[in-house]
Amino acid sequence: MQKLTFELTSEFIEVNQLLKLSGLVDSGGAGKNLVASGAVKVDGKQELRKTAKIRAGQTVSLGDVQISVVAG
Repeated sequence: MQKLTFELTSEFIEVNQLLKLSGLVDSGGAGKNLVASGAVKVDGKQELRKTAKIRAGQTVSLGDVQISVVAG
């Protein structure tokens, strides 16, 4: 499993933007499509809200990639 760390510079980031800024997708739209397909998990649970707010301390998974979100 590949583990990434994303440092937040604000209170939260939308899950589709997190996927884009982490380099897992080319655009926010592609991120929304992945979320809608059911491929994304937040803290181990399937996330279907395309703009779910991700805060420090949460973990987002896509396939074998895990992103830990930390406060900046």
